[in-house]
Amino acid sequence: MHGRNPGRNKAPADGRLQAALEAKDWNLLLRLCKQILRKNSRDLHATRLLGYALDCLGKVDESIEVYRRGASLWPNDAELLINYGNILLNHVRNVQALPILEKVCELRPDKAICWLKLSQCCYLITQHEKGFRAAEKAAALATDISEKSAALTQKSIHRREMGQVKEAVQDCLEAIALTPLEASNHTNRLLFMLADPDADATSLSRAARDYAKVFEPPLKPSWPDFEEHRRDPWRKLRIGFLSPDFRVHSVMYFVEGLLAQLDRRQFEVFAFYLFPRDDQVTARVQHHADHFIRLAGLSAEQQAQSIRAQNIDILVDLAGHTGYNGLLTLAHKAAPVQVSWLGFPATTGLDAVDYKFTDEVTDPPDAQAEYTEQLYRLPTLFACYRPMSRHPLWRYQPRYQVRPTPAMENGFITFGSCNNLGKLTDGVLALWGQILQAVPGSRLLIEGKNLDRPDFATAYRQRCQGLGLDPERLDLVALDGDNQYVTYHRIDIALDPFPLTGGTTTCDVLWMGVPIVSMVGHSFKSRMGVGLLTYLGRTEWLAESHDDYVRIARELAADVPALNALRLGLRQEVESSAIMREDLFNHHFGEGLRVMWLQWLAGALHPDDPTSQMQAIQDWLPQLPDEWTQPPTPGVGLKPGQRIGLSEAHQRLQDLVERAKTSGTPANLEPSGSQIMGRQWIAVTELAEVILNAVPRDAVALACLAEVEYAHGHTDFAVTYLRYATESLGR
Repeated sequence: MHGRNPGRNKAPADGRLQAALEAKDWNLLLRLCKQILRKNSRDLHATRLLGYALDCLGKVDESIEVYRRGASLWPNDAELLINYGNILLNHVRNVQALPILEKVCELRPDKAICWLKLSQCCYLITQHEKGFRAAEKAAALATDISEKSAALTQKSIHRREMGQVKEAVQDCLEAIALTPLEASNHTNRLLFMLADPDADATSLSRAARDYAKVFEPPLKPSWPDFEEHRRDPWRKLRIGFLSPDFRVHSVMYFVEGLLAQLDRRQFEVFAFYLFPRDDQVTARVQHHADHFIRLAGLSAEQQAQSIRAQNIDILVDLAGHTGYNGLLTLAHKAAPVQVSWLGFPATTGLDAVDYKFTDEVTDPPDAQAEYTEQLYRLPTLFACYRPMSRHPLWRYQPRYQVRPTPAMENGFITFGSCNNLGKLTDGVLALWGQILQAVPGSRLLIEGKNLDRPDFATAYRQRCQGLGLDPERLDLVALDGDNQYVTYHRIDIALDPFPLTGGTTTCDVLWMGVPIVSMVGHSFKSRMGVGLLTYLGRTEWLAESHDDYVRIARELAADVPALNALRLGLRQEVESSAIMREDLFNHHFGEGLRVMWLQWLAGALHPDDPTSQMQAIQDWLPQLPDEWTQPPTPGVGLKPGQRIGLSEAHQRLQDLVERAKTSGTPANLEPSGSQIMGRQWIAVTELAEVILNAVPRDAVALACLAEVEYAHGHTDFAVTYLRYATESLGR
């Protein structure tokens, strides 16, 4: 298996190979393997070790190519194949890894590790039933505590996706009992408890504190005092954002606007990336941040050292107890002030994390007792939504504009949910069944993973029928990222699950003009709908009880013309509200960072003396720079480390348009179809997109895109961009 000695089953012909391997001298091992393979290109042992050495040197693509060639030469060598499959898993190439690991299981069906790797592979590609079966086989074959614990871990993560939440939590508890120092089991337990109706904020807080008791005490004696940071209270602060989710991920719907426009007069922005693979969103983050630093593959201690080396003043964690998180890095106290925000709707449990950003509504007034962090309540919503994170320019396309409510044409109401199926507990589905009974002729659309598989869909219909839903009134839709917003054209009224309510999904729903019924809960995880609808000014869609939930849904469905009018005006409401006011949110978030910094400085100056601390802060306040009282000028990251003002970006863009016009339009050359043709026009499009990624609905960039589309004969798109540009100027 990759990560152990890949030559353990065969003594090397040359003792120097073994010596280099044991010494972890990867450059020497690389040279020796290449020497052997030049003499004999079919040397199996040298091929195995060459792939391993390349991976250890960070030459991932070269390593994968060596293993690919090896697999074609020795398709039945389980040792080589499992190393090949494992390197693909480590670099999140699960689709490529699947057939390789299936072959490994055929070759070594009696080895638990083979089934464990297959189960691990299945998770990210959403083959949860196959992954669960593989985990069961691994559990039956496990010969030691480590394998038994790993099998429980794999069973739990697949069970959660199949809606078996309580069983998933129980698997985590059993795994923790076997291997208490395996952090992922604690994280999974907390993550899965979110969807458990019986797990309240107190039990979540207790579980998080259990996690902290295991990992934090040995590290506390080594925490730095950060004395070198105790300087001018109004100096420019170095703010680090720590996340595995600077990629296609729900977190980015709320983070990108902040990274792009956090006040650069006050703050220098660092993005610390924990995930081992990039995508188009990662590329945009590299433009927005002043510094982009990769930490994937390092130990928690090494990550903390890397962060300290950048002299970070405040470190903001965006993941909490979710996959690939950096909580153990925070437990090493990587920065003087550490903050939890956004990714996990409960406490981290760590004393090392000083604050948590929240708001005045989503966390109830008595919530502080459930957190180890000090709650910092923003005077606006706890996050700010930006739609179309995967493809930002799509938000301007006709396909994604709000359409009349489908009941106008269908003649019946369609209720719907596009949330993770793990949130749709038996209690939720049973209540939705009552809504169908209360609204004659209505239907329920449920979108989710694996619903395109006949066996899974049939089982899901049977489950729903057992809970009182008529299976003939169900529309089951397979999850497809490209249809993220299009599916809402089929839904009249959205239904929010509980106790774990929707977050990103609810924002998507509202932006597409679809009203949503949400249940009022008692803690953050069950009050995200409360926060969103309160700051939108639509508290009439909040239910205090099951009966109230049914009543609201029935009343919304009763007047289709009114529902249609509501739908056609809702996007404007959302875009004008705190849900999408990036200027408002970024100001208050920056203000919060500065308050946290002043409090840390005052605490360092006057330990255990709150009165003197308050006085120090009062003495500093008159020194606030006058220019900071005015809104900051928006900036645009042209490329990593190169940021210019918006006005300069506009000038560059308009110059490009003029050059493109004088270079001859594509229509004068040849038909261009849907593609943008010509180097100059492509440059206009690229810069306009960069600007819109930094400043959505920027009128100048939209007008220039209209010029591009008009030059290419795409009149419909040109008109759409001009309409948006005109609307932006009127705001």
